[in-house]
Amino acid sequence: MPIVLFESILAIMFGAVILAAWSRRAGIPYPVVLAIGGTALALVPNAPRIALDPELVLALFVAPILLDAAFDSSPRDLRRSWLPVSSLVFIAIGLTTAAVAIAARWFVPDMSWAAAIALGAIVAPPDAVAATAILRRVRPPHRVVVILEGESLLNDATALLIYRLAVGAVAAGSFSLTSALPAFALVTFGSIVLGALLGWATVRQLALFKDPPSAIIVQFITTFGVWILAERLHLSGIITVVVYGITLARTAPAVTSARLRIPSYAVWETTVFVLQVLAFVLVGLQLRPILEGLDAAQQVNYPWIALAVLATVILVRLTWIATYRGLASVFSGRPSGPGAKAASLENAKGSVVVGWCGMRGIVTLAAAFALPAGFPYRDLILLCAFTVVVGTLLIQGLTLAPLLRHLAISDDNPVDREFAFARRAALEAAIGSLEGAGASAAAAIRQEYRDMLEQTGRAAQLDTDHNALRRTALAVARKTALDLRGSGNIGDDAFHRLEEELDWLELGAAPREGSA
Repeated sequence: MPIVLFESILAIMFGAVILAAWSRRAGIPYPVVLAIGGTALALVPNAPRIALDPELVLALFVAPILLDAAFDSSPRDLRRSWLPVSSLVFIAIGLTTAAVAIAARWFVPDMSWAAAIALGAIVAPPDAVAATAILRRVRPPHRVVVILEGESLLNDATALLIYRLAVGAVAAGSFSLTSALPAFALVTFGSIVLGALLGWATVRQLALFKDPPSAIIVQFITTFGVWILAERLHLSGIITVVVYGITLARTAPAVTSARLRIPSYAVWETTVFVLQVLAFVLVGLQLRPILEGLDAAQQVNYPWIALAVLATVILVRLTWIATYRGLASVFSGRPSGPGAKAASLENAKGSVVVGWCGMRGIVTLAAAFALPAGFPYRDLILLCAFTVVVGTLLIQGLTLAPLLRHLAISDDNPVDREFAFARRAALEAAIGSLEGAGASAAAAIRQEYRDMLEQTGRAAQLDTDHNALRRTALAVARKTALDLRGSGNIGDDAFHRLEEELDWLELGAAPREGSA
């Protein structure tokens, strides 16, 4: 019944929120907790079964996730780390796909190479959302973050292109590498061009919408529209959305107001969380009927195959990064060791951290769920995908923070330095623009900016004594406003207008997490 399904979704979402709140208190990244919750759903008897169209799954889950990750990426930092990122995006993905396909064929000789390659491509890409959620808590060196986020953004395109080719080969019954390579190059080039053009065009359209609700709805419509258009043109929706997101990130800030940007970030962050929950829920709900439908031999063999795929995924990544480090030391002419940058792959500590950051997530789940119903060994592939996601999140996600503490990798804090430099330049320009204005209001604003400029020179963080005092004063102001409304001295309209003003003042006293 539809109402039962709706009630189940509400209960699941409420449970996910409780788990996320608990994970923050416990200091555990929320994707790890969601993975445990999704596993628990597979054990719930009489759980509802939800069926979605495979094409809808990729558009619904992957498009907004990729756009959100692409918007936060830094093309400048990616260019500076292009070699290690490229090696992970292309070589590591290719090696992982091949190794998993070989392992799958060794365990299941009847599985076709195309189906085995599809499995390899599904479990190959580390996930941008999982990596960001975990890295935000453990705070590794900046260059490690750049490498991992760049890899997790771009490797989705590589892996899902291989995935599409493999799924197409299963449907066609044959595969020709000589015909696939030119098509691959053409699709890649066309997707890059289309994504850039749509990004420039969308920025001009978004400037027409000034109210946050309309603008945010248009953001989602254009994101899904970009994906759908690319797919209709037989291009790569993944590459198109990534390029589209990077283009938006470079052009949209100039035409976006703070009143729009702040609620927009909140809505997108909420959307990513909801999609994470739904992805784990959908796959978790698929596992129980899969496990119930296995015969006695499969119930014994399939879990071992899934664990073997998990071990293959982890070992191939560690092996390739160790190989890259060795090759880098040979070609650079200097040994890799303590003298190399601690945050780079050429350093032993940095390579260990990057090698251990191979958490899989929503893209792997969505790709597995998107396989057609009649796809060969679909049940086994779904089980392997879920095992790899849960296994990497539990094994690597939970041990990453202790590993970083043990390695004690130093960082020269380039973001803090650049932030202080940019803040000083921006405030000096703002003060200069007010010179000559004789009004008392201009003098007050100049003094406020001078105080902020002085704080920049004294400390690297925005959370200074000045902001702490402002938050204390705002708390008293809010209590006063609540008392006035409670006593009937002011109505709700006046209260909400004052509340909005105090909200903006509080945002000025509490910078976004990680911004410093």
